[in-house]
Amino acid sequence: MSASPEISSLSWGQMKVKGCFSTYKDCKVWPGGSRAWDWRETGTDHHPGVQPADLEEVLKKGIDTLVIGRGMSEALQVPSSTLDFVRQKGVEVRVLQTEKAVTEYNNLVGRGAKVGGVFHSTC
Repeated sequence: MSASPEISSLSWGQMKVKGCFSTYKDCKVWPGGSRAWDWRETGTDHHPGVQPADLEEVLKKGIDTLVIGRGMSEALQVPSSTLDFVRQKGVEVRVLQTEKAVTEYNNLVGRGAKVGGVFHSTC
């Protein structure tokens, strides 16, 4: 299995993932890849927040831990039903303010963990 890519930079509305030339506003990362997290695909909004459909793609990548970044001021909600969905897949989930989430994610990457994440880079 490929390693999870490190998030190389984060600022308001911009995220960069090591080895990727794109700049993301919101992104999904997993062992071996990353892509933009387009909320329009699943009809996601700050309320009710992150849906299971937002996470399925990342959960299918064989991860043990999922990190969710709720935004710089934690405006993005994460319903308990979504957390239950992740845990039912046998995956540990950590929900944090995005700067803390990126630090946590990169720490797990540095330890060689099979980690994925979804990150909101604005509010």
